[in-house]
Amino acid sequence: MIYPLWLADNIHGVWVWHLGHFTIRRGLNALPHGHASAREAWGARLHMQGSRYDGRRETGDGETLTGDPRLCYRAQNLKNATSLDKITGIHAPGIQTRHFGVHRHTIVQLDYNGAADATNATLPALRDEVIAPQAPISKISLRMPSRRSSMRQILQEYTFAKQITPPMQNNILSVPFRKGAHLSLSTAVRQYISTKYDQHPDMFRQDLEVIESLRRDAVNVRESHSSGVKKLQAYAAQLVWMAGKFPIDIGADFTWYPSLGYNTERPIVHNNLQYELANILYNLGALYSQLAVTCNRSDTEGLKTAASYFNQSAGVLKHVKEQIIPELRTTPPEDMDEHTLESLLQLQLAQSQECYWQKAVMDGYKDASIAKLAARVSDLYNTAGEAAMRSEAISSSWIHHMSAKHHHFAAAAQYRAACDCLEKRKYGEEVARLQDAVACVNEGLKESRGGYLNKIVVDDLNGLKRRVEEDLKRAEKDNDLIYLNVVPPKSELKILDRANMAIAKVPPPVSAPLDHLGDKEEFGPALFTKLVPYSVHIAVSIYEERRDRLINQNIIAELEVLNERIHEIMSSLNLPGSIQSFEKPLGLPGTLVQHAEEIRQADAINRLQRSFSDIEKLRAADIAVFEEGKGLLQAEEEEDTRLRQRFGTERWARLDSRSDPVQGAKLWNQVGEAAGWFSNSGSSDALVREKFYAVEPLLAVLAGPDRGMMDFVPSSRRTEIPETLKPAIGHLRSVYNDVTRLESRRRRKAEALREKAKSDDIKSDILGEAARLERSQAVATAIVPAHFEDFFEKRLDSLYEPDMELVQKEGAEQEKLINDLIRVNREFESQKKVVGDRGNREREQALQKLENAYYKYKELISNVEVGRKFYNDLSRIVGGFRDGARSWVTERRREARMLEDELSMPPLHNLSLDQGAQNYGQIPGQAPQQPPQGYFSPRQQPQQPARQPVQSPAEAHIQSWAPPAETVAPQPQQPRANPMQAMWNPDAGIKFAGSPTPASSTANNPAAGGTWDPTKGIRFG
Repeated sequence: MIYPLWLADNIHGVWVWHLGHFTIRRGLNALPHGHASAREAWGARLHMQGSRYDGRRETGDGETLTGDPRLCYRAQNLKNATSLDKITGIHAPGIQTRHFGVHRHTIVQLDYNGAADATNATLPALRDEVIAPQAPISKISLRMPSRRSSMRQILQEYTFAKQITPPMQNNILSVPFRKGAHLSLSTAVRQYISTKYDQHPDMFRQDLEVIESLRRDAVNVRESHSSGVKKLQAYAAQLVWMAGKFPIDIGADFTWYPSLGYNTERPIVHNNLQYELANILYNLGALYSQLAVTCNRSDTEGLKTAASYFNQSAGVLKHVKEQIIPELRTTPPEDMDEHTLESLLQLQLAQSQECYWQKAVMDGYKDASIAKLAARVSDLYNTAGEAAMRSEAISSSWIHHMSAKHHHFAAAAQYRAACDCLEKRKYGEEVARLQDAVACVNEGLKESRGGYLNKIVVDDLNGLKRRVEEDLKRAEKDNDLIYLNVVPPKSELKILDRANMAIAKVPPPVSAPLDHLGDKEEFGPALFTKLVPYSVHIAVSIYEERRDRLINQNIIAELEVLNERIHEIMSSLNLPGSIQSFEKPLGLPGTLVQHAEEIRQADAINRLQRSFSDIEKLRAADIAVFEEGKGLLQAEEEEDTRLRQRFGTERWARLDSRSDPVQGAKLWNQVGEAAGWFSNSGSSDALVREKFYAVEPLLAVLAGPDRGMMDFVPSSRRTEIPETLKPAIGHLRSVYNDVTRLESRRRRKAEALREKAKSDDIKSDILGEAARLERSQAVATAIVPAHFEDFFEKRLDSLYEPDMELVQKEGAEQEKLINDLIRVNREFESQKKVVGDRGNREREQALQKLENAYYKYKELISNVEVGRKFYNDLSRIVGGFRDGARSWVTERRREARMLEDELSMPPLHNLSLDQGAQNYGQIPGQAPQQPPQGYFSPRQQPQQPARQPVQSPAEAHIQSWAPPAETVAPQPQQPRANPMQAMWNPDAGIKFAGSPTPASSTANNPAAGGTWDPTKGIRFG
């Protein structure tokens, strides 16, 4: 007697059946009621030849436990008055060639220790619950012994014919690798060291070889093998370390191809170390994801390993999203933008949670606990799907997969909650939850429209649907006939609790890579340790700028302010003119002669005019550079506006340049700031020129011969100083000399400070500080200039604090001298009134004007030097602005071209309606044309689902798990050669192929009867 046997089992027991190399453990209490002796007697022992179980289990929820779609097994629930255990269907795993050849057998031996009547009692109960396999099996039979025979003689023999079928598909997704192009990173590093550092690159020959090898190994990691983890982590750690030694734009054009989206064949190139690091860590996250998929999830240990890999994948992607991409300084690729990374992160967490759910099922957890885990799985898939909808890179097949999984596990959670209600005798709530489970699984099956879902996922949904509908039918019948409980509406059902087990865990080598670099550490010693870090060079520049600002603004500028106050006071007191008019009644005073000689030697007027001309040239050059950068931004803005008007704001969805949060808004803000700088500096330049024009005639007198000055300064009528005036003049001259000595001392102090700043070389000291920081590991990341703040403060305080105190002392001393000078000058003026100043007033005023002109000249020299320095500094700022605008506009234009190409693809009216038509769109009299290939392969033309918005009619190759026979990525279509078919004119009507045009109806072509020939296609106007 032969019975076909398709085994099903109980969730909580230990009954072991083996099918192929697929193992299921269940209990014996699934046997029909009245066969308790059989339950106690049955035992199972597996004797298998050459088999290996690498599949995944399924529960009574109908979810697949990983297997090959070629073999599908399912058994009905065995009706049992004393047991309500769930029996499930099984997808057996794929038969690997290395395990089973043609006509090779797998032998399963079942032991029986008694109960001779159990055979006929059990197997017939299973016989009618069988559905056919999905792949050919040459022989499946069970030879049954007589009642008196030992169950040890029962042999179940399967002979599997080797099939040529596609590779085993999976019902979970893995992140694909980004493909990187090879380049000589060592060459770029060598070139940068040679040009930017004062160290010879041959000093780092070994380090250059190591970094080249590390990159080569990391870029070549494209298979799901655990050995690739260390390769990627080691290279990423060295990149983090190098970020402290080199700038982000080191001079290497890193080329990477996207892994997701519609532009996977278009390389993205950036001269950016952070971009390289982002790609390496992205591939590390992808590797963790793929390792999780390849894990043996047939037992709890394999499930824990897979969940751990998924958690680490999510952690790495989270690290990339939160730590690396914000420091990228450029627009991230589509498959590494915020929404794509968030979707991938949540997808990994969802699949990790799914592993924990599966482990709970295997371990026989209570239905209530499994429901909490399943509900959390549903939530995570929903979050991943919502982020994917906002991404430009996630394919439709992945979005439908996430949505189907979301509905699937929502149904599974309700189903498990219904089982818990049955156990607690809440029969009305059981019916309500089963009804909601049916609704959820039906929503999931809607995602299968268009062929986007993997067949295993669809089978999972169908299996769950059958199980839930059967239980719902039973529950409704029992409740209507026996329990008569009220079925609450869905709104009154308690929301299921969630049990979260999936957590994004960043591996320590990723979160703290520098801790794993060292002579005795995992990744070996850090590279380029003897190279002066780039951050140190930046720190030296920062220190020098801060030191010069301290000296010039806080010390020298304050001293000059004090000197200007002296000049103002003396000018208001007519000093030294009033003294010189009495001391030197004839000729020219000695100090005036010295000042005039200084003016002549400096060629004062021409020097100032040349300075004004130089400043004007610097200003014009800065404005030209600024206008160039501003023009680039304006041109890009106009191009973007024109394209936005052409395609519409809904299709041209990218942000305008002023709203771009990465760099566009920053550049436009710099435009406003620079415009303000130029406006203010123009006002300052005009003010300085007015001061020059006011004193230019007097400077001409000083720069001229002495005869000209003598003609300008009249002689005094009084040739001798009155005796009563001599004491007052003596006191005034003494105080005046003290003031001039104070001013001269300040000039010498300012010159000494400038020389002190020139000799203040911090390089050796800051290198020692950098080495101390590296040795002590006082910083957790690469050294940055901010780490030297304390060092700067201490050094500046120790070197220049005394000079800062000197300024305060000088101010106090000056106030005392000025008070004395005012008092003594008041006494002098009183005595002068007594003796009279006839004949001295004109000479005094003339001398004072020339003295004031000399001090104005010194002030103008200071003003033009400040202006020259301002425009030189501004040239670096606007140059950086122009370069930044140029690179950003280039990137924006590249993005615009890509988006324009996508939006400019042939519209839907050019789709071929009949791929087999030979004369589609043929013009009469021409040879038949081959129909252009449509967007979809002739094998399948999936319709676009309603829930997925179409961003563009053009689609390129999509990275997907779907086999080629199920989903074919749309291919772009070339424009038609016939201009008459480019666009349909509504006024021209519809013309069927083969029907003559009015102009040729009586010519070469015979008249048509008006019947449309389907093989001729449709031609518009």
